[in-house]
Amino acid sequence: MDTPPLALTPPRTRPALGTVAELLKPITWFPPMWAFACGVVASGQDLGANWALLLLGLVLTGPLVCASSQAVNDWFDRHVDAINEPNRPIPSGRMPGRWGLGIAIAWTGLSLVWATLMGPWGFAACGLAIALSWAYSAPPVRLKNNGWWGNAACALSYEGLAWLTGTAVMLGGAWPGPHSLTLALLYSVGAHGIMTLNDFKAIEGDRRMGVASLPVQLGALGAARAACLFMFLPQVAVAALLLNWQLPWHAAAVLALGLAQWPLMARFLRQPVERALHVSAFGVPLFVSGMMVSAWGLRQLHLQGLA
Repeated sequence: MDTPPLALTPPRTRPALGTVAELLKPITWFPPMWAFACGVVASGQDLGANWALLLLGLVLTGPLVCASSQAVNDWFDRHVDAINEPNRPIPSGRMPGRWGLGIAIAWTGLSLVWATLMGPWGFAACGLAIALSWAYSAPPVRLKNNGWWGNAACALSYEGLAWLTGTAVMLGGAWPGPHSLTLALLYSVGAHGIMTLNDFKAIEGDRRMGVASLPVQLGALGAARAACLFMFLPQVAVAALLLNWQLPWHAAAVLALGLAQWPLMARFLRQPVERALHVSAFGVPLFVSGMMVSAWGLRQLHLQGLA
C-alpha cells in the first residue's frame, strides 16, 4: 500500500493579526497610559470638559507610542530573544522576513501623525519618547547595552514624559509647573527599579550577547538591592514633599503603599531571580497606586490655587 505524500506547509510570507498584536504587547501599554492619566488628574482641569484630550492621549501613550517601542525592541532584540524567549513572534518565524522592522517603522510614523492632534507639547513629548525608544534598542546607540542608561531611558519615557504630557496638554500647552515636574522625575527614578525587575528573566542571554543589564553587572543580589532602593526611596521623597505641601493624608497614603511593598521586596532579596516577577505582579501596582494618590494631591493644590 502506497504511503500518501506528506503535505508541506508553505513558508509564511506575512504574520497573522494575532502575531502582530503579540508583537505590540498590549499588556505593556498600561504604565504610560496610567502615568498620562496621573498627569491629567494632577493638572486640576475639568476632566469631563476635556474628555476628548484624555482619550487622544491614552491612545497615543499606550497603543501607539508604547506599542511602537515594543516592536522596535523586539526587532533589534531578535538574536537575544532566540536564546531567552525563542517563542516570541520574530525568532519563532511567525513574524517572517523584515515584517517586524516594517511594523516598527509604520507604528512610529502613525504615532507622530496622531501626536499632531495633541498640540506642540504633545508632539514634542511624543517625538522625544520615540527617539528614546529607538536609541534604547537600535545600534549604534543601543542604550539597553548598559542597564543604567537603558533603564533610565525607558523609565523617563514611560513615566516622566507621559505624566508631563498629560498635565501640559490639559493646561493648553502650558508648562506643567515645578510640582508636577518634580513628582514626574521622582517616579521616573522609581520606574528605573521597575525596569530592572524585567532583566532577571534574561540574565543568561544578556551575558552571552554582551548586554550589560544590571543583573549582569551587579549580580542577581546586587541588582535586586538596586531595584528595591530605586523603587522605594523616591516614594519616601514624594511622601515628604506632599507633607511639605500641606497634604498629610496623601503623604501618609503614599508612604503606606511604599511600606506595603517591603515584604515583597524582602522575599525578592532572598530569591532575586525567582521572585522578580512576583514583585512586578504585586509590588508595582502598589507603586503606581501611590502615583495616582500624589496626582490627586496636586489636583487639590491646583483647585486651591496653591500650585
